[in-house]
Amino acid sequence: MTVGVIGAGLAGVEAAHALSKRGFCVKLHEMKPQKLTPAHSYRGFAELVCSNSLKSDNLTSAAGLLKAEMRLLGSLVLEVAELTKVSAGGALAVDREAFSDEITKRLKADPNIEIITGEVTGFPLENTIIATGPLTSGAFAYAIKQKCGGFLNFYDAAAPIVTHESVNFNKAFFGNRYGKDGADYLNCPFTEEEYETFYKELINAETVPLRVFENLTVYEGCMPVEILAKRGRDSVRFGCMKPVGFTDPRTDKRPYALVQLRPENSKRTLFNIVGFQTNLKFGEQERVFRLIPGLEKAEFMRYGVMHRNTFLDSPRVLNRYFMLKGSKNIYFAGQITGTEGYAESAAGGIIAGISLARALSGKEPPELPETSIIGALSRYISDDESRDFQPMGANMGLLPPPGAPIKNKQERYAALSARALTDLKAILFSH
Repeated sequence: MTVGVIGAGLAGVEAAHALSKRGFCVKLHEMKPQKLTPAHSYRGFAELVCSNSLKSDNLTSAAGLLKAEMRLLGSLVLEVAELTKVSAGGALAVDREAFSDEITKRLKADPNIEIITGEVTGFPLENTIIATGPLTSGAFAYAIKQKCGGFLNFYDAAAPIVTHESVNFNKAFFGNRYGKDGADYLNCPFTEEEYETFYKELINAETVPLRVFENLTVYEGCMPVEILAKRGRDSVRFGCMKPVGFTDPRTDKRPYALVQLRPENSKRTLFNIVGFQTNLKFGEQERVFRLIPGLEKAEFMRYGVMHRNTFLDSPRVLNRYFMLKGSKNIYFAGQITGTEGYAESAAGGIIAGISLARALSGKEPPELPETSIIGALSRYISDDESRDFQPMGANMGLLPPPGAPIKNKQERYAALSARALTDLKAILFSH
């Protein structure tokens, strides 16, 4: 039997892979390279836009637990991420191009998957997973809107990337917070005077004007740094510029503030300014971000950008298996459903793929335990139609509390992770 997947981002490639593994022939539709979204530029599938990091791999974090669950479900994205990863401390970060190239190569070589290039403009009738992402093209977005009703919009922002060779190492230094093993991050420490100058310029810098019909509703996880800074003088100093765990080599004291940069590729020639998603004009980015100690002569390989993201009012139109209510096996997956984040998007693709495969095989969809991050997210996007729905990423707050109260946060998170994986394994082994 042939099924359709529309979109070859993280969710789409996971959905196509899950269906292929279960013996289905897949027509995978992708409009690149014929047409690109405002945020995409690379030719390959599963292009990472905002960051090259899939976040923490530690099981005492929600991001780490989510990835452990995805590995149990046979994630293609995480398998390839392991092959193309770059050093990033406890995070799983990848070489963007190598990651995309390997996923593209694998799907093109899969005999069960047919790649169809070109924009889809009409809504499918049945047996299809829609994974077109938060930047769904205008014509197809209109088709979805006609079928599903209204959309909600928010804004996502990407951070600038600079070259390694342009960094001033008389001020910047490599190291991990609290001296942990490795030296994955490039650190730029501030004195109080340097911070005062930088902060004043940041909050007064000129941003790209929004179009008149656009309302600015920013997802907290991708808050532009200039908007965060305007919340108060110390808002960024206790956020993306927190100095704890470091000593400034110039003073032998803890810096007043600190900016970190993370390697973008395996050769460590490019570095992403961590937490500095921005909507500043390009000239303003050069002027203001070169006030960061060590980046006085920074060479910008990519400026930060801000773009509109579109997502479904999912609780009103989707069930917890990501299927469109009342449809003939039409599923959605990825950020268009309101699961915010790389791994979260990929996880939605896996679940949609498994759910469609089981439905077409005459089986019930998987009842994911609410104690798992994947199960909790699937319930978040489908429960409580009355609420003002907003995107959500993986977090431990989505999970039911442990049976007995545990005061220590790390111990509590470890207990939640152990329970989640035990419960998910029980479900998987029963099928």
